[in-house]
Amino acid sequence: MAKNPAPAAETKLPKDVYEAELFRLQTELVALQEWVRATGARVVVIFEGRDAAGKGGAIKRITEYLSPRICRVEALPAPTDRERGQWYYQRYVEKLPTKGEIVLLDRSWYNRAGVEKVMGFCTPEEHTRFLRQTPIFEQMLIDDGILLRKYWFSVSDDEQLRRFRARRDDPVRQWKLSPMDLESVYRWEDYSRAKDEMMVHTDTLTSPWFVVESDHKKNARINMISHLLSTIPFTHIETERVKLPKKPIATGNYHRPPRSLSKFVPDHVATLLGDREN
Repeated sequence: MAKNPAPAAETKLPKDVYEAELFRLQTELVALQEWVRATGARVVVIFEGRDAAGKGGAIKRITEYLSPRICRVEALPAPTDRERGQWYYQRYVEKLPTKGEIVLLDRSWYNRAGVEKVMGFCTPEEHTRFLRQTPIFEQMLIDDGILLRKYWFSVSDDEQLRRFRARRDDPVRQWKLSPMDLESVYRWEDYSRAKDEMMVHTDTLTSPWFVVESDHKKNARINMISHLLSTIPFTHIETERVKLPKKPIATGNYHRPPRSLSKFVPDHVATLLGDREN
C-alpha cells in the first residue's frame, strides 16, 4: 500500500495554550452566531475527510457553546429505498438552513465522490454526473446567498490506523469503529484516487476546498475554526446587558412542599466519597 506523503512538521500546542485559544475562538463563534441570528444569514459548513480524521472532534468544539436552535449538525444515514429514487441532492436540500441558521454537515453530498464511488454504491454514470453537477449545484446555493465553506480533514495512514486501534481498545468508543471504517484501511489508494478526482472537479474559485492537516487533532481544531471565522465578514452585535436583582424576588405567598413528598435521586457521590475514605 502506497504511503500518504507526510505533512509538514507541526509543533503540538501546549495544553494551556490550546485551551486558552480554543475558548477565545469559541467566544468568537458565539459572536458569529449572534450575527447570523440578527442578520438572517445562512451558513453551511461541510466536513469531509477520511474516517478518524478528526471531523467529529472539530464539530463538537464548534457547537459546544452555541444554541442548537441556531446551529445544528446534520449527519445523514445511508439513504432509504425511497431516497435512492430521488434526485441525488434532494435529501441534502431538505437540511439546508433557513434565515438565521448555521448547518454543519458531518459528511455531505460528497459521499458520492468517496464511499459510494469506492465501494460501488453508485454507478460510474452516477459518479460522473455528480462530478459535473456538483459545482453547478453549489453555485446555485452561493448565488442564493448561502455562505458555503468546505473543509477536508487530511490524516496520514499511520495516524489513522493508530486511531482505529485506540477506538478498538476503548470501551466507550468501540461503536465508532465500523466495518466500513476497516474497509478504508485496505482501500487507502482507492480512496486517495477518488479524493483527487473529486478535488479536480469541485475545488472551484467560488466554492474552494480548504485542507486541514489533522495528524494533531488540537492543532487541526484551532486551525480550522480560526480559518472559518476569518472567511465570514461578521460583526459583533451589541446586546443590552441583562439586569438581575441582588436576591430572588419573593412575595411571601409561596411555601415549598415538604421534602418527604418528593422522590430524590440517591446520592451516589456521597457513596463514592465514602468508599475513597475507607
